[in-house]
Amino acid sequence: MSRPIQDQLDTLTALRTFAADENGATAIEYGILAGLIALAIIGTVNTVGEAINTVLYGKIATALSGS
Repeated sequence: MSRPIQDQLDTLTALRTFAADENGATAIEYGILAGLIALAIIGTVNTVGEAINTVLYGKIATALSGS
């Protein structure tokens, strides 16, 4: 085969390999999952923090103001 034809075949093979590669899509999926998990953790910590603030510190403040 002549060199220009071989270069075209090499380019075509490289493009097929690139198109079949799914590593980037997997990384994006893991990124989305990590983001959703982070949002769930932030929401849970916020809710629990407000509950602790209301129950625990509210009782402490009431006890201190009453004395």
